[in-house]
Amino acid sequence: MARSPGAPQVPFFRDPKLRAIIYQVVLCVVLGVLVYAAVRNAVENLERAKIASGFGFWNTTAGFDISQTLIEYSAQSSTYGRAFWVGLTNTLLVAGLGIILATVLGTAIGVARLSKNFLVERLASGYVEMIRNVPLLLQLLFWYNAVLKALPDFANGFAIPGGVLLNNRGLYLPRPLGIDGWHVAGVIALAVVLGFVFNALAARSAGPLRMLGLRFAATLLIVVGIPVLALIAMGAPLAFEYPEAGRFNVSGGVEILPEFVALLVGLVVYTAAFIAEVVRAGLISVSRGQTEAAEALGLGRFQTLRYITMPQAMRVIIPPLTNQYLNLMKNSSLAVAIGYPDLVQIFTGTVLNITGQAIEVVVITMAVYLTFSLVTSFAMNLYNARVALAER
Repeated sequence: MARSPGAPQVPFFRDPKLRAIIYQVVLCVVLGVLVYAAVRNAVENLERAKIASGFGFWNTTAGFDISQTLIEYSAQSSTYGRAFWVGLTNTLLVAGLGIILATVLGTAIGVARLSKNFLVERLASGYVEMIRNVPLLLQLLFWYNAVLKALPDFANGFAIPGGVLLNNRGLYLPRPLGIDGWHVAGVIALAVVLGFVFNALAARSAGPLRMLGLRFAATLLIVVGIPVLALIAMGAPLAFEYPEAGRFNVSGGVEILPEFVALLVGLVVYTAAFIAEVVRAGLISVSRGQTEAAEALGLGRFQTLRYITMPQAMRVIIPPLTNQYLNLMKNSSLAVAIGYPDLVQIFTGTVLNITGQAIEVVVITMAVYLTFSLVTSFAMNLYNARVALAER
């Protein structure tokens, strides 16, 4: 609205918008000065104590072994930077698998908590109440020390048919020969994506593939058949390297560490209890009339859950579910308590103790977890927006 000619002029320093900008600029300047002072003080103290600073250690030979490596690593030739990437991939492995398994288990338990079967509902409720009230660290120690370390020792381990060995040192599986692991992973990932796309398109079609049984069978055929055909086309031999128990150790095969299993099981079991409550709350938020309308149309309980209740509950489930995913990724740092070689155990543990460069190591590790959280939140927010848009 235009100012009348006779109205008094308001001084610029009383303009709320201008004052807000000035306050923000002043705050940024003050924060910048404080950060600069803190960094300069830290550098001077490090120089006074004759402690090395900077990131020159990144290319220094590490000189220590790592029990689980998903990428190539050698104690004699690999650097601290390579050790960082080994710890990062180990963390991503357990976090990725944990999110998938915890989501499946938590969703199943959340649905079971609303079951009309008294026994199923009581078992699901007991699981949630017990797991949520026991600290995660204690659960990790239970799975590691009381369950996995209680397995027979190396000399008395189990020999499972199919060339599988199991003892308190780990699980040893046959390893395929003549197959590039990254190629196999790529083909399997492609098959899973194609299976997901096919399942989504078939669910929207009007043909017979819309039926759940046929759609599941066709999707399974795609997910399994494409990798098999790819292996045949590449001429990969159907041969395996079987683990062999020696006098003091097992040679050959693929080793799955008990630390990895304990961490994965502990994270999945613990996080699933919270996801179950998130799913239950989301399902309860859907109006009872929606379920009654579905029953009036002759839909079964599974069909009602699949097509009516769950899609509407997703807008309530996604925001708190994102928090549980973030908690799982951050809780994976407790792997240091049971010796699993994740990012914290390798980088802020071994590398920090050897180099003594605590500031650089800790800052890098914090930046990694911050990036994990931001990327996960961004992806879940995109999915949340998609779900909300689909329900308008």
